Amino acid sequence: MFDNGLYQTIYMSFKSLGLSEALLKAISKKGYTTPSPIQQKAIPPVLDGEDVLASAQTGTGKTAGFTLPLLHILSENPKEKYRPIRALILTPTRELAAQVYANVREYSEFLNLRSAVIFGGVNQKPQAATIRQGVDVLVATPGRLLDLQSQGLLSLKRIEIFVLDEADRMLDMGFLRDIERVIKSMPDKRQNLMFSATFSKDIKKLAHGILNNPVQVEATPENSTVDAISQKVYRVAKGLKTGLIIKLITEGNWKQVLVFTRTKHGANKLCDKMGKAGITAAAIHGNKSQGARTKALSGFKSGRINVLVATDIAARGLDIPLLPHVINFELPNISEDYVHRIGRTGRAGAKGEAVSLVSADETTYLRDIEKLVGITIPKEIIEGFEPDPNASTAPIKPGQNRQRRNNQGGNGNRKPKSTNSNTNFSRSSSRNNKSRRPKRNSERRK
Repeated sequence: MFDNGLYQTIYMSFKSLGLSEALLKAISKKGYTTPSPIQQKAIPPVLDGEDVLASAQTGTGKTAGFTLPLLHILSENPKEKYRPIRALILTPTRELAAQVYANVREYSEFLNLRSAVIFGGVNQKPQAATIRQGVDVLVATPGRLLDLQSQGLLSLKRIEIFVLDEADRMLDMGFLRDIERVIKSMPDKRQNLMFSATFSKDIKKLAHGILNNPVQVEATPENSTVDAISQKVYRVAKGLKTGLIIKLITEGNWKQVLVFTRTKHGANKLCDKMGKAGITAAAIHGNKSQGARTKALSGFKSGRINVLVATDIAARGLDIPLLPHVINFELPNISEDYVHRIGRTGRAGAKGEAVSLVSADETTYLRDIEKLVGITIPKEIIEGFEPDPNASTAPIKPGQNRQRRNNQGGNGNRKPKSTNSNTNFSRSSSRNNKSRRPKRNSERRK
């Protein structure tokens, strides 16, 4: 039963974008009242059949920005007797794939369209069986998609719309070669949509090889942080970080906190110490099974778990409504990751707090982050947790590429190739661009 007044408000605002009655009904059921800036800018050109390159912070409604018009287009020309895969949404992680699929299901509730999601880490047989029954929209991670395709269990020859979500993270995770293979498997005549948190040089090169005369839209200035997020830095000795984070969570009575560590081992170790302090915590990272990660996230959302400790890759794409607190237990060694991390809070108009515990050896990282986001983050020192005056301010040198590989679940002994020089390809040349290939994430091997 819908609230007629609310429906009229939604109808007038989203209707102006050109969406169908069935989609307006689904939007009303979800309780959204007005389209977000990225939706206002992206939906019309997508409906017009244009290729789109969009930059939007997480939590700005970007998924609906491509899902809603995609579903509208497919529903206008149904293929009921035989349902080939007509739209492909490619995501870098299992968690993000599951989130996008959930949105597709919700928005298509009143449409005669079928959708499915496939990713590694789980049995492929149920996924293949679903595809055999006919699927209009497929959400997938690169590894499982290519695995099923190589086995002849799916075909991309009828793709009409291709969406590359979190394109910047795709490159970070070494998926360039997989993206090339996917593109070669699709027809040249198709609509392409690319969404990314940033418009880096590599992203623009990648877009040049995939998109045809794209409409470029931005919901926020490049690499900016959400205004609703209160940011703070606590200067602290490295060895006192655990005590400080326990003090902040306990004395602040924080009930839902997402904590970021740089490594999987660090996430496990911090969880153990929090447990001993009486704080319910769980870790998610590349070494955790999909079942364990899903269980941890479910417990966190329901309130059974107060603290979720995550590495950057594992947390990419997490949709946690009204998350009040994000803590950087360790600063990321890549500045852009700071924007992604704190973007987990302050979503959908809600306020949020991002706290960073910074030791002397992270000073350079902090300086780079402040330069990127264009602000000086307020700093504070808590009595009893003062920074070590004798500690070196030299940046941490933990083998950054290897750690990123570890966080992604790959082989930490192999150094991934940079994507800086090999992202400029076109459909005609991608078949021959095989000499410089970055190594793939372990998702490809599952």
